[in-house]
Amino acid sequence: MLSVSSSGYYAWRKRPLSPRACADVELNAQDRNDSSGVARHVWRAAAHAELAAQGVRVGGKRVARLMRAAQLQGVSRRHFVTTRRDPTAEPAADLAQRDFHAAGPNLLWLADIVYIATGGGFV
Repeated sequence: MLSVSSSGYYAWRKRPLSPRACADVELNAQDRNDSSGVARHVWRAAAHAELAAQGVRVGGKRVARLMRAAQLQGVSRRHFVTTRRDPTAEPAADLAQRDFHAAGPNLLWLADIVYIATGGGFV
């Protein structure tokens, strides 16, 4: 079925892991033994930086491959669109007439809406 000889298959099964595969197994074991739990929830670059801080020389693409093989994903920041314009709505009247200089105090008030992302949602 695999178009390989029986002897070739059994020779492959007996062959020891390559040095790179052994290092990959060691890196995966190091990640599993990480008690801080940080390595499971970081971006590839942060995982790479964490390993570099521990003195482990490893490339970023290798970290990405190992994370993909272990089905690990970094936590991503969500890009929310907080306001969706209604295409049928009329725009609000420009009461300031684009003149933002008030002749005196309390004659012209302007405001802006700012959304701040928190753990419980936008405020």
